[in-house]
Amino acid sequence: MRILPVIPLAALAACSQAPGDPRGVDRDETLLTVSATGQSETAPDEARFSLGVEILAGSAREASRLNAEKMAEVTAMLKDFGIEEDMLRTQTIQLGRIDYGKDRGKYRAFNILEVRMKDVERAGEAITRATELGANAIDGPQLVISDREAATKSAYAEAYQNARIRADAYAEAAGLKVDRILTIRDNGQQQGGPWPMDAVAEMAVATAPPPVNAPPVQRGLNRDTVSVSVAFALKPVD
Repeated sequence: MRILPVIPLAALAACSQAPGDPRGVDRDETLLTVSATGQSETAPDEARFSLGVEILAGSAREASRLNAEKMAEVTAMLKDFGIEEDMLRTQTIQLGRIDYGKDRGKYRAFNILEVRMKDVERAGEAITRATELGANAIDGPQLVISDREAATKSAYAEAYQNARIRADAYAEAAGLKVDRILTIRDNGQQQGGPWPMDAVAEMAVATAPPPVNAPPVQRGLNRDTVSVSVAFALKPVD
């Protein structure tokens, strides 16, 4: 006589049980995914601009010397505004012979300095002083927020709160309630306000005439918008 093995009922039930929903919801739950946005408005705390000196001379040595003298004066002036060394960065230095046009045979020395200035309201004054000292290539200022993550923190919180409000509204309309959160996905942010300095540096710097008076600089507000997607598990109201 052949004896068949006895398999516990619990083991048979486990073998016949369907695999769980890969989305994370249980059998009595309904999946709801909503997207929402949040915004934050923050006053810029930094002005970024570039100052350049272009010099023409009869020899490379003379062009280089005159350019260095002018840039030294501009740099010293910026430090008088309280701008530290780590807020100044040389962007471009060029020295070359001109082989065309009315200046053919002369040498051009070109030097561009990137400046970051915390005293935003005085940026216009600093630019004007630079032009008085010989800076003849100006770009900016761009008003930026130095710590963007801190500036957008409230926007992230608002985005999630808006997603939860929307989920509660859907659930109530369907006769359900939010049971738990399954996933939260950051969809990134859209930055308002000026371009970052790296993008500005790629633009051609046009030679500008010295302004007569210091241009006013209005700080204003930078707006950032963030987006989030949240997956909720809904279940029937008890």
